Amino acid sequence: MNELLKQNINKHVQFSASELEEFCKYFQLKTFKKKEHLLKQGDVCKFEGFVLNGCFRIFTLDQKGSDNTLYFAARDWWLMDNDSFMHQNPSHLNMQALEDSEVLMINRTDKLMLYEKLPIVEKLFRVMSQKALVAWQRRLIRNHCETAKERYQNFLSTYPSIASKITDKQMASYLGITHEFLSKIKKQ
Repeated sequence: MNELLKQNINKHVQFSASELEEFCKYFQLKTFKKKEHLLKQGDVCKFEGFVLNGCFRIFTLDQKGSDNTLYFAARDWWLMDNDSFMHQNPSHLNMQALEDSEVLMINRTDKLMLYEKLPIVEKLFRVMSQKALVAWQRRLIRNHCETAKERYQNFLSTYPSIASKITDKQMASYLGITHEFLSKIKKQ
């Protein structure tokens, strides 16, 4: 169960075997059915999750009830609401399973304790946060500088396994375009 988590960690920072075992024992396996929420807008995020199997859509609902997809998290991805998790304020995000899914979850108390107990954990999450920030920056630049068609093609080539799991409506929400416009792009 923890092998994928261990492989993921070692892509970022090299833990000793004992550090890795100690770190992993604080994660609990949780299962989610298709359409089940891991986090709902307005709730406080008290966890960080690592997706073992399945796929999640992370999105917001605006005042009109329209959803805006921020990202997807599939196998070997991390998910959480950093703002809500760090500040313990109500989340602006929804995290919903797009299919039956399994997630290894660590609660906030254990994660903070591990920062003190195993200093390498703080390094791990710093490195992962930096990589996530770079990815967000690249996405922001793409959203401002690329056409919708270029963004669509980039998504397909970068995340083919996720593209096969989501609906056109979810794809359009992620790209920031209407479902109808996505249909026109796909016909070209």
